[in-house]
Amino acid sequence: MKLTNLNLATMSGGYGLIPNAALVIEGDKILFAGPASEAPAGDAINCYGTLVTPGLIDCHTHLVYGGNRAAEFEQRLNGASYAEIAKAGGGIMSTVRATRAASEAELLHSALKRLDTLMAEGVTTIEVKSGYGLDVDTELKMFRVARQLQKLRPATLKTSFLGAHTFPAEFKENHQAYVDIVCNQALPQAHAQGLVDAVDAFCEGIAFSLEETEQVFKAARALNLPVKLHAEQLSNLGGAKLAARYKALSVDHIEYLDEEGVDSIQSSGTVAVLLPGAFYYLREKQPPPVAALRSRGVLIAIATDLNPGSSPVHSLLTTLNMACVLFGLTPEEALLGVTANAARALGLKDRGQIKAGLKADLAFWTVESPGDLAYPLGLNPIAAIMQDGKFSKAFT
Repeated sequence: MKLTNLNLATMSGGYGLIPNAALVIEGDKILFAGPASEAPAGDAINCYGTLVTPGLIDCHTHLVYGGNRAAEFEQRLNGASYAEIAKAGGGIMSTVRATRAASEAELLHSALKRLDTLMAEGVTTIEVKSGYGLDVDTELKMFRVARQLQKLRPATLKTSFLGAHTFPAEFKENHQAYVDIVCNQALPQAHAQGLVDAVDAFCEGIAFSLEETEQVFKAARALNLPVKLHAEQLSNLGGAKLAARYKALSVDHIEYLDEEGVDSIQSSGTVAVLLPGAFYYLREKQPPPVAALRSRGVLIAIATDLNPGSSPVHSLLTTLNMACVLFGLTPEEALLGVTANAARALGLKDRGQIKAGLKADLAFWTVESPGDLAYPLGLNPIAAIMQDGKFSKAFT
């Protein structure tokens, strides 16, 4: 398939713009991407100047969950903090109770609607975490739902085991017993069933300590699984430095990351994943250290953090705008954060840019320049979506 009269944002060295470009797709791969004058001969489809980017990548979501936490949104607006709500039995534990009670069919039905919303904006790869089960059976149930979603939709879904999300009520006074379940039962079973692509944890005062997190990382390493970490969201415990020692794919949130932590992740090649939706919903005051990340050359990705409590954000395009307005990213940095850098945050080398040999996951837009994607709120200028070399949404 040959497509011509395109404006390509290849996302190589920034936007990597190629005007009056052509694409040649063979199977699920890009065979050629460059100036139309250099393209192989053959019949072509005229795309009339459409802007093309790589398919967008949402590299941090909690897509599968039960229940609703709108009441907590009201509590926070009335002055309650995220930590206070969590300590009172709300927060993550509220969703745990609802997810445990939900059937696989119910979880699939609700997650499918959220997935379709993301895909409608050109998202072709999505990370999905467990972590709302906090017991073996429910964690496995969440993963089975994620794998079912993969069968029902063309998007690529990568799963992360987040059994170390917080401590369930039944282990509130015996943390080590729960850590043992995570490391010796839940994770090995999920891995044995082919359900896990990476391992995550929440290292925070209201969640897992450094020592407990390291036990989870050691269990992941024993299974040859990559790790990532929710780190330095509410305080600076040094989680990012721990993650760097384990060559983590990413450290996420990182509002309280210090200079030493920035140096650590720079040295390890770990991607910094910024989550402006959680910053917005929790009305946080300390943004992540973007200037320090830039100065050290740390790759910056952004994601929705789609979840029912701290970031019920169902739009990656909105997240582009939030990252610019709240964190001071440029539109170019934001778009890199949901394409090339987001792919790196998931350990994926076959996507995130438009060049020969990579997957033909592409988004076609009715905008003049790639910076226009971060500019508006509530506008979805998608024209067509290609996944694995096939149009999953035709031109509109």
